[in-house]
Amino acid sequence: MSDYAPALTRRQFVIGTATVVSLSGCLGASEEMEPVSIESGQNCDQCGMVIDQHPGPTGQTYYQDNTPEGHDPPARFCSTTCTYRHRFAKEQSGWTPAETFLTDYSTTDYETQTDGGKTIISRHLRRETFASTETLTVVASSDVEGAMGTAIVPFSDSADAESFAEEYGGQTLPAEDITRELVGGM
Repeated sequence: MSDYAPALTRRQFVIGTATVVSLSGCLGASEEMEPVSIESGQNCDQCGMVIDQHPGPTGQTYYQDNTPEGHDPPARFCSTTCTYRHRFAKEQSGWTPAETFLTDYSTTDYETQTDGGKTIISRHLRRETFASTETLTVVASSDVEGAMGTAIVPFSDSADAESFAEEYGGQTLPAEDITRELVGGM
């Protein structure tokens, strides 16, 4: 047996490098997380309600290394309140939220209506009506209700959020600043 190992040719090196890069892309690359449309009859992963049967903003969350029970990601929710309650509960169980999307009322032709003395805001379930919480300003504690009572209403344009708060009351804050206390007290 010889101690001599032939040098790799340039072609062998290029092919070997391309194979390693290709395999690492297949094994380690994470797909970009995008919002999905919420379909008729799908249930909220927090409270179990049928999402399309209730008014107001909805949400969805992708988690790192975890998936919702019974269906492919993302976890889906009937309200922003359920979205955050689920995130906070799962974080206590060791789940890490990777991306959360909420209904973006800056991009929809939403409606409000009075029903039984309550002001209700419309729901929007198509994927293009969702935006990342990183880009949203929400109105909390307004006079507007959604699926779980007082709605946390998200907007990608902070001026839209301010205008909504002027009309319906509430406070504006970045969606990423929502706390357990805020959703627990609603």
